Amino acid sequence: MEQTQTKVVSQAPLRSPETVMRLARLGSFHQSRLSFMRILTRRMVRENWTFSRPVFDIDANGVGHAVYCAHTPDRTYSLIAFAHDLPAEKRSDRVIAEAWDSTFTLFDGIPTDADINRLRDNIPLQEAGRVTETELSVSRANRSVRLWEHTVSRLAAGQQPDPQMMADVGYLMRTTAVYGSGKLGAADREMIAARPECAAPFQIEMLNVFLIRAYVRDLVQHMARARGGDATATLDPAIARSIGIGNSTGLGMAPFLLNHPGLLHNWIAARESAIARVRGLATATPDEVETFRNLLNRSVVSADLWSSDHEIQVAKLATLRADLAALSDHVGQADLLENHPWDRLFQWAEGALGADAQECLASLMLEPYGHLVDDLADTMSDDDSAGFRIDGAMTVGQINAILQRDYDWALKINWAAQDSCARAWYVSAEKLEPRLGERFDEPIADYEQPLAPGRDAAALHAALAGAPADEMIAAFLMRAPEHRHTVRRVQIADRKPFAEIRDNTIGSDLMPIDMLRCKLSFFGATHFDPRSDRWVRICLFGNAPYPDELQTHGTDDWPYPPLDRAEQ
Repeated sequence: MEQTQTKVVSQAPLRSPETVMRLARLGSFHQSRLSFMRILTRRMVRENWTFSRPVFDIDANGVGHAVYCAHTPDRTYSLIAFAHDLPAEKRSDRVIAEAWDSTFTLFDGIPTDADINRLRDNIPLQEAGRVTETELSVSRANRSVRLWEHTVSRLAAGQQPDPQMMADVGYLMRTTAVYGSGKLGAADREMIAARPECAAPFQIEMLNVFLIRAYVRDLVQHMARARGGDATATLDPAIARSIGIGNSTGLGMAPFLLNHPGLLHNWIAARESAIARVRGLATATPDEVETFRNLLNRSVVSADLWSSDHEIQVAKLATLRADLAALSDHVGQADLLENHPWDRLFQWAEGALGADAQECLASLMLEPYGHLVDDLADTMSDDDSAGFRIDGAMTVGQINAILQRDYDWALKINWAAQDSCARAWYVSAEKLEPRLGERFDEPIADYEQPLAPGRDAAALHAALAGAPADEMIAAFLMRAPEHRHTVRRVQIADRKPFAEIRDNTIGSDLMPIDMLRCKLSFFGATHFDPRSDRWVRICLFGNAPYPDELQTHGTDDWPYPPLDRAEQ
């Protein structure tokens, strides 16, 4: 619908960090207008990017390579895809796997034959290979064996794949890693950060996945045609759009939010500012209300299509569906035109709905107001905390005041109790990725990573007890340098109130998937499907337009499935 230029009369107060930064809340976030995939597709449409496939040299067995080019107004990025005939016994989503169905790199520019030959010797090896600064990311993916064979065989027989099977799985391939920012020798982010299309977070990685999805559609069609010949059906465009790229994400992603407090603040602050801007609106237009109601209905469809076998997620989905039904009933009767309608609606939700539905509503409220909130995407990247230097002139009294204000939750925890420090984060030498172990059952304490800011804050507070309030913190740190990293973190939190997760990250009741869902929601992931409390499968770019459809199906509401999907 046509966007109107509603003006912000006043901005509602931001929700408090005490509310937002709890893990149960962060683990209930949904994609929004500020998710990185949507920032990318909006730019593609706005700048009229064009796409080409100059190379598709893949045989009937699905072995070969292809090149997909994205042409921006200023430069070209090329996905180089290497297709492999992988035996089933070698297919694994683990980070220690050594072979995959497909491997990829995003190349800065248009590759020459020499570039492709060099990369053919390295990209299929992934961690065992090496790349250069002309490569911006390295990734790999495996087929969904059941759905891949079903789709190839049905198309080869002149039929479409079963829509219910497609909905149940949601993807034909799932990535098991998408590396960027200097990994394996690829270009550091600093080399491309000044480019407009790279300004928002993770845009290179999102472009990588966007182009992989086009490759997957083409590859499944190619292999079906190799089997079925002229009788092969063309995959229905609507079914193709319903298919995303799967992803398996484990504990390796969880420490990111703890290790980048400034960046976490920027993401959360942008989202909370967007919510506050919309809640500050005194009125809404009929078109804006109609957009909201339509997308709420489509969110109900999305929740119905969302499936999981994990008992915690099953319970969350049941609550979400019931809450969305209650929200729909309330919206059907509420006046959403006058008297600060969005603030009234959100206040109602805070009393009537669970956290999952509240955060879904928060995302939905932003949808009619791109002209009010999309500019906040420009505030999400800069992580000036990476180079943050301790202010040594701050006094012990000032540090204590910050601890009591921002870490009061940590000071209330009995850290001597085993349940409070039952877990320990460490890096597995065998699996080469972060792990979360049982501190009192495994010999891992000596290898613990510094990922317990709450415990560290409480230790700092205790250590400061005997120090004069007017003493400079620099003098204290000269005597107790083991607290330096915590003082630095406390000073960051003083400037960036959403920088710290306000929960125990080593307690016996920790649910790491809450951290995973928070980060993945900012990517734009949907249909989170935990396989345990430590890893999750998701879908990326589900329902999105393909490169050749951006100008015809490039509406920004693509994450919400069409209403006719409810009939499947």
